[in-house]
Amino acid sequence: MKNIKRSHVTGRLILQYIIALAAFALLLVGGVAVCAFICYQLEWYRGDPLYELLNFIRENIVSICLCIMLIGWFVITYFFVIRPLNYIDEIVAAAKRLATPTEDEITLNKALYEIQYELNTAREQALRSAELAREAEKRKNDLIVYLAHDLKTPLTSVIGYLTLLNDEPDIPPETRARYTGIALDKAERLEQLINEFFDITRFSLTTLTLEPERINLSLMLEQTVSEFYPVFAEKELTCTASVQPNTELLCDPDKLERVFDNLFRNAVNYSYPNSEIKLAMTAADGIVTVVVSNRGKTVPKEKLDRIFEQFFRLDSSRSTGTGGAGLGLAISREIVTLHGGTISAASENESVVFTVTLPQK
Repeated sequence: MKNIKRSHVTGRLILQYIIALAAFALLLVGGVAVCAFICYQLEWYRGDPLYELLNFIRENIVSICLCIMLIGWFVITYFFVIRPLNYIDEIVAAAKRLATPTEDEITLNKALYEIQYELNTAREQALRSAELAREAEKRKNDLIVYLAHDLKTPLTSVIGYLTLLNDEPDIPPETRARYTGIALDKAERLEQLINEFFDITRFSLTTLTLEPERINLSLMLEQTVSEFYPVFAEKELTCTASVQPNTELLCDPDKLERVFDNLFRNAVNYSYPNSEIKLAMTAADGIVTVVVSNRGKTVPKEKLDRIFEQFFRLDSSRSTGTGGAGLGLAISREIVTLHGGTISAASENESVVFTVTLPQK
């Protein structure tokens, strides 16, 4: 059985119980001594009823003292058992309130202040957790509604343009190419939205697990940057990378690659046109630090504090450019945490900086 550390209340009750027993024993011994001293100072005569009583007590002093001690022990023990039972009843009633916590504070006996503090702390945490869960559920439901609406829009366009191409075989090649291009763009947007639905489902129903292997992190980052060059060109952005060469790391490469992919996508979505995205990676004292920064609107502190919450998006609109499911950074934080690292965000003076630290095992 595991050793359970006694609470302050339990320790105090045990100490009070021991002191009460000791005080009673001392009082009994002292009382007997005082009575004996007084009796020896007086003259007694046979036939006096009080003398006969005192003589009986003297002859049976041991038995009488044992009886008195037994009765005293029973009374004191009963008192110290009943009081903890009352405390337990209070604690049980208060614990039941934690099942459906309210804003009203839990109040217990003054002797239970320590437990009252712990219960109120748990109550406040439960209220905060419930509020966060409600907010997350509301954001998720809103996103599902938004995504469902957005699914219909590109699907309608794809069907419309494909119907035109099917019904009008004599459409000029230029017009046919334009319609085909529009249909392709809408189909790609449809694929993106469907992938976001899958992200929501996976994040809600599965737990991430790592499959670690040793990789060259420097090459991974360089490859990730090169894969984004077409996106940078499309958004009129440039990227500079300063990566410490030949840096090895024990990690799950697929999941860690998703972290950096999310950070670059976030930088692309929220960068000013014709601005620069920067990547820096260093390794020192067993810690790998990766920094991704971009020029864009300064993120307010209240949003920065929530940027890693699931289903939270900096841009609450349903724009096709930045209207993701709000899961990328939340998933990134979970992946980095599973690797024993940290991820943080900072923003000031129209700059947004994400910093990832990972232990170099």
